[in-house]
Amino acid sequence: MMAETSDRILPAIAMRLLSAALFASMNAVIKLAEARGATLGEVLFFRQFGAAILLVVVIAAGPGLKSVATRRLPAHIARAVLGLSAMACTFTAILMLPLAESTTIGFSMPIFATILGALILREPTGWHRWAAVAIGFTGVLIVAQPGSGHFPFWGAVAGLVAALLTASVSILLRQISRTEGTMTTVFWFSTLSLIPLGIVYAFVMQPHFWLVWIMLLAVGVIGGAAQLAMTSALRLGPVSVVVPMDYSSLLWATAYGWLLFGVLPGKWTWIGAPVIILSGLYIVWREHVRRTQLTIETIAQI
Repeated sequence: MMAETSDRILPAIAMRLLSAALFASMNAVIKLAEARGATLGEVLFFRQFGAAILLVVVIAAGPGLKSVATRRLPAHIARAVLGLSAMACTFTAILMLPLAESTTIGFSMPIFATILGALILREPTGWHRWAAVAIGFTGVLIVAQPGSGHFPFWGAVAGLVAALLTASVSILLRQISRTEGTMTTVFWFSTLSLIPLGIVYAFVMQPHFWLVWIMLLAVGVIGGAAQLAMTSALRLGPVSVVVPMDYSSLLWATAYGWLLFGVLPGKWTWIGAPVIILSGLYIVWREHVRRTQLTIETIAQI
């Protein structure tokens, strides 16, 4: 049993590390495409268009399209609205801020998830996690340096709103996942998103140099592959093990920022990033402890 568990944990970690690298690569390509004339609306459309095509191919070649049939279309529509809003804010932060800084601010998502879990799901949240939330926000303030002109104020706001909306999506997904499989949820998010994004794209589409078209298509394919890798990681291993791997994306963001744009994180990012990361790791660990205790108590009652 131990060997079987270990055999699943290691691939889970590998898939989550791969997803972090792919998402960081997608973000770098987004900045490169924008620098050559691509707009936010175009990036959003191709992100979901490429992902939808990739998902349809994977599902059709595997379990078949019947496997993603759903009776909870309203829930998937709500997830698409929240997910698209989060993605738009995330991409705005990426375009306005250096890669390392936008990535670091995105790490505040577990902080917002803790707050929303307590307020919406009435999850028990002790002083340990509330202290981690306070420390995490301190780290965000260190990185953002509000009022100092450290970097664009609205870029930081977009990053924080993106983290809040992404946390909201995670809360909604907990409820959807009770009846829907992960692949079903990802499929409907990608395909439903194309309806509003197709309308937006009709108004913002413009001619580009061939390299920009390749970049836009790459955004979708890389993003779709990253989503599949992330989904696989959650299927293979527990959240408490795989989620901390997401912080490796800061290494990729720093490397891409330096190699492609000649930008390294400022001193406040080096100071604030560890504070945010440690806060997030502690929140994940406390959630693991809580679930373990609930499992032990359930077994004891049996």
